Amino acid sequence: MFRHPWCLPAGHISSLFLLSGMLYFLIFGDMSAEKVTSILVKEHVIPSIYLNRDVIVDFYLPSAFTGTVEPALLLINDGQDLRTMKFEEILESLHEADAIEEVFYVGIHCGSDRKNEYGTARVLDYKGRGARAGLYNRFILEELLPYIRIISPVRSFKEKCFAGFSLGGLCALDIVWNHSREFTKAGVFSGSLWWRDKDQDDDDFDEDTDRIMHRQVREKQHPAPWLKFFFEVGTLDEVADRNNNGIIDSIDDTLSLIGELVNKGYDRDDDIKFLELKDGKHDVPTWAKAFPDFLIWGWGKNSQAGPYT
Repeated sequence: MFRHPWCLPAGHISSLFLLSGMLYFLIFGDMSAEKVTSILVKEHVIPSIYLNRDVIVDFYLPSAFTGTVEPALLLINDGQDLRTMKFEEILESLHEADAIEEVFYVGIHCGSDRKNEYGTARVLDYKGRGARAGLYNRFILEELLPYIRIISPVRSFKEKCFAGFSLGGLCALDIVWNHSREFTKAGVFSGSLWWRDKDQDDDDFDEDTDRIMHRQVREKQHPAPWLKFFFEVGTLDEVADRNNNGIIDSIDDTLSLIGELVNKGYDRDDDIKFLELKDGKHDVPTWAKAFPDFLIWGWGKNSQAGPYT
């Protein structure tokens, strides 16, 4: 039987005590048997009613966190890829260089039905994929965020942001765009911005109107002016060039979406960052290389910091 995450499973919280009159939770357990690092990592398992499965999430937090500062919260789809890229080592390097502010990171592992849980929540693609994206949205907003508020050592967050890779990047962008009262930044790595509700081989296919995320941006009446966007694409992300313009689709789709955002009033320099990695591929090593640039762009201590890669 699935339990609501507010009914905390045993073992998720190591100990609970009062500190200076506030509730403070120790969620990282006994670290003595693990490698001593500047980044604490803890796996949690959340029984989701909406997704009807257990969702694995990994918390990443600087060990020096005192609870006296208000960090940002960054949710990341495909959290299993963070383990592959050794995300904690990336964070350690940035913190040792004093390059970024404190951020609380949550890596959300995907489920076996990834192509249906990710995607755009309001519109299915032409194959009917994304059918459970609305439920995934509810998991994020109604289960994961309350869970984090209950058991994390952070009293409040100065902002909440969302990032992801490939289809997970599209999903993160879709959630941020449609829930701008909750989120402020989106990070999209090799995003599946081709996501469309009509097959490109259909005679009446028009990429200007049939790409779902582009259309959502174009049709938004009052977009939130505080949103900011980071996009990364590698020059070897793919080889497809559906309109035969000499630019691979992943770059073409990203640049055209940026154009839609600019048309909505977002500043190309202040609100949007586009990182094109030479020889970058659609894979975890490329995203690992790009991630420091994203973190410095979003939470760098030196606003004049140049590319980290």
